[in-house]
Amino acid sequence: MSKTVAPVDEILPMSQLTALGLQHVLVMYAGAVAVPLIIGRALGLDSHEVSLLIAADLFACGIATIIQSLGATQWFGIKLPVIMGVSFAPVGPMIHIAQSTPGHEGAQLLFGTIIAAGIVTILIAPWISRLLRFFPPVVTGTIIAIIGITLMRVGINWIFGNPFGPTAPSLVDPNYVEWLNSIRAASGAPGSPLPAVPQGLSIMPTVPNPRYANLTGVGVAAIVLVSILVIAKFCKGFLANIAVLLGIVIGAVITAAMGIMTFEKVGKAQWVDVVLPFHFGMPKFDFWMILTMVLVMIVILIESTGMFLALGDMTGKKIGQKDLARGLRTDGLGTLIGGIFNTFPYSSFSQNVGLVAVTGVRSRYVCVASGVILLVLGLLPKLAALVESLPTVVLGGAGIVMFGMVTATGIRILGGVDFVKNRNNAMIVAISIGMGMIPVVAPNFRQWMPHAIHPLIESGILLTSLSAVLLNLFFNGAPHDTDAAVEAAKHAEA
Repeated sequence: MSKTVAPVDEILPMSQLTALGLQHVLVMYAGAVAVPLIIGRALGLDSHEVSLLIAADLFACGIATIIQSLGATQWFGIKLPVIMGVSFAPVGPMIHIAQSTPGHEGAQLLFGTIIAAGIVTILIAPWISRLLRFFPPVVTGTIIAIIGITLMRVGINWIFGNPFGPTAPSLVDPNYVEWLNSIRAASGAPGSPLPAVPQGLSIMPTVPNPRYANLTGVGVAAIVLVSILVIAKFCKGFLANIAVLLGIVIGAVITAAMGIMTFEKVGKAQWVDVVLPFHFGMPKFDFWMILTMVLVMIVILIESTGMFLALGDMTGKKIGQKDLARGLRTDGLGTLIGGIFNTFPYSSFSQNVGLVAVTGVRSRYVCVASGVILLVLGLLPKLAALVESLPTVVLGGAGIVMFGMVTATGIRILGGVDFVKNRNNAMIVAISIGMGMIPVVAPNFRQWMPHAIHPLIESGILLTSLSAVLLNLFFNGAPHDTDAAVEAAKHAEA
């Protein structure tokens, strides 16, 4: 008798694995390259070394993704369709290290901090996994819903533009800048009666930025969104599963024809660039910086717990304490590998959780294929530059679908929660979502708080997780069942 293969362990044909894996890579790519760009500039590295950081990031992404999805020994890999990527949670501490000690010396200190934090994370992961019993459906459903809600901000910014930078809603009037520069020059002239311009004086942006919410870009995003919906509605089988990929390809063709998507970076990039460990020299270690990074990694582990439970629900796989420990331990291993290969802390990418929900493809081998593609992109800069040339407005149209599906998954789980006999459950959901919305609505809420706790409160997912767990303990009491697998089974059947 043939043994039935679980959907999460199904091995698809190579052509399907490649297409579906590429779909995951396109979704996560913009987030993957953002952190190396930010930290590389903060370190004051030249353009070639920043490109090296990006290549190293993709290479390490591939290794961590393969380990997480495929599994490696009994200790590593949750064996779910997980894409590993650079976490944004430690960006603040990493910028502080980079700005206080720029250049290669700062890179050595930064990567030493990351290596040490990765080792500590591997050691504490089993302890974090024991918290699984504190995540009943009322908690996990709320966390998964807020993951989708907070990610929607990313998708919307892909379409319209980021709140800050070249695509911000407003620009500083060039006439005002010219006036301020002339006053600054005049006040600095010898014998000038003008008082010196106060340090830090700047002009507020007041002129509408033509690059923000450009109707052409909005139109492209709308075409991508409609294309995905039409393909998902009228196509069957494999074509329906790659609806997001086909929508992105349609957007890429349109933007290339319009001249929005250009290929200068592809022409300048090298064909092959080998990623070597410790490129910037042997790592250096600082106790307090390592402690800060470990605290951030605890935040990442709690967020990853929510991601893994979401994927467990989507794929129909019961997540027990041992499974969760392997997944969280791999977050630490990915971070350790990142530090060795001149890159940054890793965690499961929430963007790709939505793609699993949209496609319904639950095979973890799709993400193994994504890991192989990421490895190739890390070694072939021309291919990486081609993917990087994709305009973010194209990804924005797809993001609306994917991130909305994550929220819908959380709502579906909450649909199995008893809100009639236990009215306190509604209170848990209401307050926890409200806490999670604080960083979305008021991102500067922490400006008067101690900088040491910023990494612990800037994540809406973490605030929701802590609020939901604590409120559930307050209203419903501590769970008596210490077997985390039983709780996971109840959650999977909800």
